[in-house]
Amino acid sequence: MLKLRLRRCGRKQRTIYRIVAIDVRSRREGKPLRKVGFYDPINNQTYFNFPDILYFLEKGAQPTETVQDISKKSGFLHNSALIKIKANSIHAIHKKGVG
Repeated sequence: MLKLRLRRCGRKQRTIYRIVAIDVRSRREGKPLRKVGFYDPINNQTYFNFPDILYFLEKGAQPTETVQDISKKSGFLHNSALIKIKANSIHAIHKKGVG
């Protein structure tokens, strides 16, 4: 099973976190499958690689609570929900043969 979780980087007293897709059995500092964003709690900056995150979410990756909270604050979950709704409706239209 895959998870989207935080990986600690930076120096002492100046941490930043990378958001990575990683296997559940790996430790926090283990080798990630792919880096999909970062979070800087000191400057309150976030960056998400939307296509990669959506790819892993479609594959069944589960975000941790912290990653979920960060993405809610940045508005990513709202955007990804809209993208999924649009993709599903387009897929349903093509499946019915209308278009």
